[in-house]
Amino acid sequence: MRRHLPGPASIRLAAAVLVLPVLAWLCGSMPARAEAPAVKLATFDYGLKARALADGVYVVEGANDDFTLANGCNIINTGFITTGAGVLVINTGPSRRYGEQLRALIARTTREPVVQVIHLNLHPDYFLGNQAFADVPRSATTVTRAGMQREAKAYEDNLYRLCGDWMKGTESLLPTQSIGPGPLRIGVREFELREYQGHTDSDLVLIDKSSSVAFVGGLVFASRMPTTPHADPKAWLRALDALPVARMAQVVPSHGPVHVGAQGQQQTKAYIAWLDEHFTQWASSGWEMNEVLRAPVPDPFRHWAGWPAEYTRNVAHLYPRYERAALQRTKQP
Repeated sequence: MRRHLPGPASIRLAAAVLVLPVLAWLCGSMPARAEAPAVKLATFDYGLKARALADGVYVVEGANDDFTLANGCNIINTGFITTGAGVLVINTGPSRRYGEQLRALIARTTREPVVQVIHLNLHPDYFLGNQAFADVPRSATTVTRAGMQREAKAYEDNLYRLCGDWMKGTESLLPTQSIGPGPLRIGVREFELREYQGHTDSDLVLIDKSSSVAFVGGLVFASRMPTTPHADPKAWLRALDALPVARMAQVVPSHGPVHVGAQGQQQTKAYIAWLDEHFTQWASSGWEMNEVLRAPVPDPFRHWAGWPAEYTRNVAHLYPRYERAALQRTKQP
């Protein structure tokens, strides 16, 4: 039997309509992103290119899209930074082929050897390219390392199902050491590592202090529907409030265009806040999942990459948790 909230629920829904102009401002267009990689399916060539964001700081941009055969499951922005003492690599991509092509790209770009890899969270496109970096230390937080070990086999199976022979020869190679928040120095570079929770149980952010370029991982999605298989929306909102992106010269999200300042942060916060408020309300009203999937979603969100497939996954990942919380509230005296 479906339960209904009294009149105030309708008032809240009406109020939500009134804030859509604010959402439109928060979710406005990003600066034009770099041209999508020129993927060559016949030769399994990802078409990777290194774009300099500052002296010695490079991003390798993936498609702002969902995992598909056409893009080889390359939807992540990876990066690398020269330090004078070697190259620091930030994430290694979705497959062995990607990792090998990324390493070749680094060798074409700089004479410095790769000396360290850092993974910003546990998701598959952050580390399934590790076989190409088997000879160097690979770092992640203790929580991320445990999550990778737990999820690795499922990741391999899922990406093989989605992207077929792009994944040929890919086997999980886990990080070799733990790293935590705090300062990191390699060569002439000083980095700051910050750890948050929300997108996953451990979201690492790397800031290059000399260039003020921040690699913010999955905490920020720019013009792209957020992914939520390990998300805690309330913790994510707290992390976004603490993230110092407004002071950064360039912000590199794992998904979506590189940008300046807080726009990607504001986009992500607007969406997660909307989702948290409405999932709470709909669960308290007794809505079933199929009713949630039919409910209107603010227009700005519907224009982001990954719509509507990612929203469907958001509902599947998160809405049962809101239903359980609503049920617990009804049992309280």
